[in-house]
Amino acid sequence: MDRALADIKVLDFTHLLQGPFATQMLGDLGADVIKVERKGSGDSYRAWTFLKYWVGGTESPCYMAFNRNKRSLALDLKSQEAKEIIYKLVEECDIVVENFRPGVMAKLGFGYEDLKKINPSIIYCSSTGYGQDGPYVNRPGQDLMIQALSGLTTLTGRKDAPPIPLGTGIADQLGAYNIVYGLLSSLYYREKTGKGQKLEINLYQCLLTHQLQEFAVTLNSGKLFERPQSGIAHPGQSAPFGIYQTADGYMCISVNPIPLLAEVLGDEGLIEYDNPDTLYDKRDEVFFRIQASVVKQTTAYWVEKMLEKDMWVSEVKNHLEVETDPQAVHLDAFTSYSHPTAGEVRTVNIPVKFSETPGDIRSHPPLIGEHNEEILRGLGYSEDAINVMKQDGVI
Repeated sequence: MDRALADIKVLDFTHLLQGPFATQMLGDLGADVIKVERKGSGDSYRAWTFLKYWVGGTESPCYMAFNRNKRSLALDLKSQEAKEIIYKLVEECDIVVENFRPGVMAKLGFGYEDLKKINPSIIYCSSTGYGQDGPYVNRPGQDLMIQALSGLTTLTGRKDAPPIPLGTGIADQLGAYNIVYGLLSSLYYREKTGKGQKLEINLYQCLLTHQLQEFAVTLNSGKLFERPQSGIAHPGQSAPFGIYQTADGYMCISVNPIPLLAEVLGDEGLIEYDNPDTLYDKRDEVFFRIQASVVKQTTAYWVEKMLEKDMWVSEVKNHLEVETDPQAVHLDAFTSYSHPTAGEVRTVNIPVKFSETPGDIRSHPPLIGEHNEEILRGLGYSEDAINVMKQDGVI
């Protein structure tokens, strides 16, 4: 099978979520990703979980979510032998990605200037919480804090509730996509010029960028969004945009013509609100009026009735329901792979479909140092030398 990045080698110093998700995407597209981990404990995410659940009883679902299609090399990075191994890998790598705090990699001897001397065409990506310098440079850069500082949490929730973060690591995941976007464009530039470069990504600016339309309003008007008391799903939207309770669950009603909604709900009085200003100014009133009608029937009843009119509407599904959703099944949106300790593992499939260079899941998230010997043999180390490194605690 042809893979778009089959000839690309990535040296991956990342941990937790953002960096590993980015390098996993490169691995999905065929890159050879060597994940450098601390000898012993490995990536910090190996110790994280949700719901007190461990896949197969032993493996972190958080770690496994973002580390397939990689090989693990576990080293004592402070040892001279480990430094020599890293430098050998840099000679043959195309990309280095790291997401330590500013200055950590340089102290270890693995900063951009250090590695550029070994491989002038290296593409080196550093990802941090807030950038390489500035007043927040020493702050920890974690997803929840970035959501709070970027203004995102003030857009979600009801008027009398505190600001609400999203229920997923959105800053980390959008940051990962920005890493990949930067790396792929840098590979194209190097293909044309032969020149490598250093990329600097930070979660803070990534999340600001993904609020472009909200900032387009606030920066130019000087006005803040005001969250409604009802369930309007965006503080800048008019009714009926939101989530509504039905007789047996919940449904979503998006942007729809009020006369059509009045017809389907059997509430002709709604038409008196059919004015853009009124729909915004009285959006709570409109929402609760619609809610009073919707709660009388089931989700399936309303979705079917509204889809017949080509209205913007959908069910609200939980994660277990999503797995068996007919569209998800049709798209092969979920898949499985085998893991040596966790057994058969279910996961979300690769979302992008390529006609010529499809991505694939070729290998499970690695155990700590699972590929030590394989990688070292590939660098020319003998079995005796590898055994000495084991005895000395280098690997």
